[in-house]
Amino acid sequence: MARKFLYFIVVCVLLVFAALLAMRLWPAALSRLAFAPTGHFQAQAPLAGNAYQDPGMWFARPGLGSDPTRWQPPGTQGAAAPPPGDVPPFAVFFVHPTSYLERSHWNAPLDDKPSQDRARLFLKGLASPFGQASEIWAPRYRQAAVGAFLTHSPEAREALDLAYQDVSQAFDEFLAHIGPDTPVVLAGHSQGALLVDELLRKRIAGTPLQGRIALAYPIGWPISAEHDLPALGLPACATPEQAGCLVTWSSFAEPADPGMLLEWYQHSAGYDGRPRGGRGVLCVNPLTGTIGGAAPASANLGTLVPSADLSSGELLPGAVAARCGKRGLLLIANPPELGPYVLPGNNYHVYDIPLFWENLRLDVARRMRTWSTQHR
Repeated sequence: MARKFLYFIVVCVLLVFAALLAMRLWPAALSRLAFAPTGHFQAQAPLAGNAYQDPGMWFARPGLGSDPTRWQPPGTQGAAAPPPGDVPPFAVFFVHPTSYLERSHWNAPLDDKPSQDRARLFLKGLASPFGQASEIWAPRYRQAAVGAFLTHSPEAREALDLAYQDVSQAFDEFLAHIGPDTPVVLAGHSQGALLVDELLRKRIAGTPLQGRIALAYPIGWPISAEHDLPALGLPACATPEQAGCLVTWSSFAEPADPGMLLEWYQHSAGYDGRPRGGRGVLCVNPLTGTIGGAAPASANLGTLVPSADLSSGELLPGAVAARCGKRGLLLIANPPELGPYVLPGNNYHVYDIPLFWENLRLDVARRMRTWSTQHR
């Protein structure tokens, strides 16, 4: 019996080793196999014209009893926090990242409880650096499934178009309710960042509304400075105090293996219709507030380290250094243990915002002060 047990253990170890080796050699193919939705895309009708008048269509908006975006970790109001009343009023429109991990639909049903609960959890860690805003609006929407980002199929494009349709409709409701002179901050992560880019490109750039966009934070979605940025209508933030600009980064720990991301990026078409090529990804370093550059761990004022059950977290200062590498990726060294969701290639995509939580919070406040001064 003991010998059979040992054989079983050996077989299990070999299977795990084989799986890890396969993920190393063929991560893209295996990811598509694991997550790509089954079946054809099924066209869905637009939401009712008044759908987003229903408070139930929002994770966050003024008047909701429970708002995950307003959570703050212990110690936030320390010496580094901006003085009360020092930040001018502004409204945030935040689009949450992909939380639907199933394969049965190309777009998440709005009544899918696991993905909706997961989205609330994401908002707690990702949108909370914007908690000093006078208003935060975060819509529910029929997000594209995670597998839609692992294929170039027409179904994937249709799934993303449907997600954008919902977000654009929610943005109309947001604009209808905030004050006509209230400055707007657009923010999102991953799929949410892509949809923020789409709002900038399709709804805002070159219109009077562009003059109300104080800042944009489409974090965790690669942007080409050459082929994408001109279509978004905002420059990248070149100095820590600049406003009316855009901040984005994509995090990898060293030694980084970003082959999957860069292969897709280099061969995909930019907003100008041309291949993005090998010129690199736009990187605004969250520790310096500038395009490119490097900063030591001492410049990191607080990494949000989640609790084991992800229900809370604590700020850990001085834990993570960051530098923008030659290919435009934000490279970090020796990050603390944040959880089991680091992606292949040392990709810290899931933790883009928590890694620099406190610096992002102060970045928003600093840039909004500039905006207020410029628009008096």
